[in-house]
Amino acid sequence: MGVERTFDLLDRYSQLYIEKDDALCSKMNGNWIKISSREYIEKSYSFSYGLLEKGLKKGDKIITITNNRPEWNIADMGMSMIGVVHVPVFPSLSISDYRYIIEHCEASMILIADKKMLRNVIPAIALTGRDIPVYSFEDADEARNWKEILDLGKAVAGKHGNTVENIKASIKPDDFASLIYTSGTTGRPKGVILTHRNMVSNFLAAAEVFRLNESDRYLSILPLCHVGGRMGNYQTQYSGSSIYYAESMGTIASNMAEIKPDGFDAVPRILEKFYDVIISKGNKLSGIKKKLFFWAVKLGLKYQPFGQNGLLYEIRLKIADRLIFSKWRQALGDRVKIVGCGGASLQPRLEKVFWAAGIKIINMYGLTETSPIITINRTEKGMVKLGSVGMTIEGVEVKIAGDGEILCKGPNVTPGYYKDPEMTKEAFDEDGWFHTGDIGHIEDGKFLMVTDRKKEIFKLSNGKFIAPQVIENLFKESPLIDQIIVIGEHQKFPSAIIMPNFGYFNDWKNSNLISFENYEELISNQKVQSLFTEEVEKLNKKLSAPERIARFRLVQDEWSPDTGELSPTLKLRRHFIHEKYKGLITQVYPK
Repeated sequence: MGVERTFDLLDRYSQLYIEKDDALCSKMNGNWIKISSREYIEKSYSFSYGLLEKGLKKGDKIITITNNRPEWNIADMGMSMIGVVHVPVFPSLSISDYRYIIEHCEASMILIADKKMLRNVIPAIALTGRDIPVYSFEDADEARNWKEILDLGKAVAGKHGNTVENIKASIKPDDFASLIYTSGTTGRPKGVILTHRNMVSNFLAAAEVFRLNESDRYLSILPLCHVGGRMGNYQTQYSGSSIYYAESMGTIASNMAEIKPDGFDAVPRILEKFYDVIISKGNKLSGIKKKLFFWAVKLGLKYQPFGQNGLLYEIRLKIADRLIFSKWRQALGDRVKIVGCGGASLQPRLEKVFWAAGIKIINMYGLTETSPIITINRTEKGMVKLGSVGMTIEGVEVKIAGDGEILCKGPNVTPGYYKDPEMTKEAFDEDGWFHTGDIGHIEDGKFLMVTDRKKEIFKLSNGKFIAPQVIENLFKESPLIDQIIVIGEHQKFPSAIIMPNFGYFNDWKNSNLISFENYEELISNQKVQSLFTEEVEKLNKKLSAPERIARFRLVQDEWSPDTGELSPTLKLRRHFIHEKYKGLITQVYPK
């Protein structure tokens, strides 16, 4: 059946997948709790009836602040059917950011996961001076339980049944459906307006690429408040696949072993961590086993799809698969056939080695403003180029501006920024092309290559331009380096602040190569400093002279969204890092 609005997915469930007993699944107290299609539909309608009884109306805004869980979908559909705008927000924001979003969108209600979320939400509401009702999916002392709305909805179903159907019929594809605030790597978050058409056009096109089916299981890892996680969530529902929500980033491996997914979503950081764990295990091997392991890895790093490396390579790959790569797939549940990856730049070496291992990473590119996919690789011959972010998704156009900026048009593109006509005007040119702010080029007439953020490119004092992401991705290929930020705007040369791969050095410690009590001792160790100097010199040889890292400093901190160095989508928050390490930067560039 046709799907034009997000809530049309419920009718699709009703017609095609009504007997499904594990439509949405989450783990509670050690057990997987399954919600059937029938329960999903019934509770979504009850939630919409309850909201109407509470006085909510079309155009009102409800904020959700929660981890991934089936309840998110029930609330999302309940809002959508009565024209209430869903404002999903990351759980890791500051009090000031929550206050800004609450005030900016004029929230009528807030839904949270549990009492932990209240720490920042209650003070943020207090600062607004408004009395905003807060409901929690789990028990929380200072918030009502969301079941109150569900129970109320059941009780008044007869009163509001026709009303909901009338509102549904009045909602058009171009109506305002969701307001998503960008993660705000600099300045205040921007409120991106997304319509039903924006999101639906994108997840329908994505479903054609992923080709999941009713018997498949999909592990949802990306936050549902993130536009990529949400798109994956919708397209998986469209395909009738079972969605299992990962408990946390730390439980992904165990969750995979339990549910044996056919697919999952990821950001490059997750794949980097997978790879680091695999390599760490390889390093613990000895003798012929270790030699075979790294022979297979080396072979995988040269991978090209569809037999492009020739018959001899393919024979070797089959041997490597039988001995080594089959075990990688077993670690992911042994059924993974496709992995959607976006949100940041993916290292080409990881893409190659995972494809070689039979785990097809479908690299894609997009923004919150584009719902999100602009381009995506496929799995068919002639429709994938490893190292690229693929071809345009159906219905979307791309062109490259004179300065290298990627421009986009299509049904997925936002109509603009909420309450900000000036910013909206700046984002679109006179011909209606949306300016992404990213720099790239097209290869082979169809594959998009993204090289950097336009605003992150900086100029040295000699006039040379530096694209930091290109350099950072090269350096992150080193097993020694976990995170790196390239600095040097208006200076004579680029430098770097490096967060070591502490897991790598913990293995060293266990092997008695060095000893250290804490990470401060580690980065001060002369052997470690010399090792990094050699690594930087080796990697610099792959760069042009102006791009080479002249100086670097190691840091003892582990960067994360909680500590502020990374955004909720695991991108570098450059301004924050520059402020935090002002002292180190002064050492690198003394005045």
